Amino acid sequence: MYRRLIAPGALAVSLMLAIPASADGYSPGAPGIGDPYYPVYGNGGYDVAHYGLQLKYQPTTDLLEGTATIRATATQNLSRFDLDFGLTVSEVRVNGAKAAFTTSGDEELEITPARGLPRGAPITVVVKYSGTPSDVELFGFTSWMRTPDGGIGANEPESAAWWFPSNDHPLDKATYDVSIEVPDGTRALSNGVLTSTTTRHGRTRSTWRSDRPQATYLATLAIGKFDVSTAKTADGLPVVNAYSTDLPAATQDGARASLERTGEVVRFLEGYFGRYPFNAVGGYVPNVTAGFALETQTRPFYSPKFFAKGPNLSVVVHELAHQWYGDSVSVHGWRDIWLNEGFASYAEWLWSEDQGEGTAQELADYVYAQHPADDPFWTVAPGDPGPTHQFDDAVYDRGALALQALRNAIGDHAFFAILKGWPQQHRYGNATVQEFEAYAERVSGQRLGALFDTWLYQPSKPAAPAAQAAGVRAAGTPAKPASWTGMARGHGTR
Repeated sequence: MYRRLIAPGALAVSLMLAIPASADGYSPGAPGIGDPYYPVYGNGGYDVAHYGLQLKYQPTTDLLEGTATIRATATQNLSRFDLDFGLTVSEVRVNGAKAAFTTSGDEELEITPARGLPRGAPITVVVKYSGTPSDVELFGFTSWMRTPDGGIGANEPESAAWWFPSNDHPLDKATYDVSIEVPDGTRALSNGVLTSTTTRHGRTRSTWRSDRPQATYLATLAIGKFDVSTAKTADGLPVVNAYSTDLPAATQDGARASLERTGEVVRFLEGYFGRYPFNAVGGYVPNVTAGFALETQTRPFYSPKFFAKGPNLSVVVHELAHQWYGDSVSVHGWRDIWLNEGFASYAEWLWSEDQGEGTAQELADYVYAQHPADDPFWTVAPGDPGPTHQFDDAVYDRGALALQALRNAIGDHAFFAILKGWPQQHRYGNATVQEFEAYAERVSGQRLGALFDTWLYQPSKPAAPAAQAAGVRAAGTPAKPASWTGMARGHGTR
């Protein structure tokens, strides 16, 4: 994700307490998955395998109607469990039988099945619902963006609860089938591959399949009047890009000049990170006022603001790098955000280096020099920034500096082996910053605790720039690299 102005929304004030089992050995699943940054995010007691979403949307009223079919497995003897959701629910069935349900606080849909669910049992949950997502406020904000001709579901760290019920945390990944019916002339996009399109009685239904594990915040829904382009990469990977038809001409041109190079960027990143991990790629640029970009899996969301002044390949590189670092390998908890943003930002530096627009070292020197010792930039710890600083510039830029320091300390051979090996070792899973540190030590054969502590955790400016770890000293203040003007700073708002 490219940067945002305002930190994540209101937090729960305490961690969830353990829930005692009843006399028959069944107990409710926890109403939070255990993330210390966001104690009420996600849920305990079950693991989701697949979401099947059958949706209808009316662009003029923002009315969304849906049926979600969720396949999961109980991870304990369950008497009750929660889903994270904000729209109005009319019926819930669990394994075919009607279930009691209620809502409790922000985002919690509490479901009590007709009988207890034993540990290891398969669960099929069907939730019927409706509502206007733009009217729903959870934690004091909405993640649903209205456009002149539709709506968009995209945000971080949460966006799912405005359009489908889920276990809303990256620890519980699943596959997806998303089917959306809209009026003819309106397009509906989601993640993955378009598997079918049918038109009947003035409405069109499109079905999208994302067949690799996907975190809930990486699911996206885009409905409106889009001009859609399709292509294939050199390896036959489907490329789907979409642009709102009412964008200004200059923005359209800048967006197309950038996104239509997606296949080229994927090929470049494969050289550093290994084979692309998903079944499709592309992106979309809707007519929204938000100012961030997001790595929604296989189909990144881009604010048109990134292209208002012309092409911007840096943001495309950033979001596509996330397909490895953030999407395939997702955070174990939101404190691990450096594993997403530091690496995607460093990918921009690698692209700049490849294009002859400034080496990664020159960019590192420039960033280091731009922030004096008393700059609050240095007080944010990328390795554990805290929920109110999760998307601060330091997580991105100081995070990238940490990688350049690592590269200088261990040399290119070991460094690039780590960049490629890490997303292969944790493919489709989750990982922590501490696991990455241990992996880097194992591959390099060096002890790196002091280096990581200096660049990821200490609330002060390191005594020397990353260049000096390799004995290189810049004379005076480094010049701005040519590519820096293209590295727009994106910011989301709530």
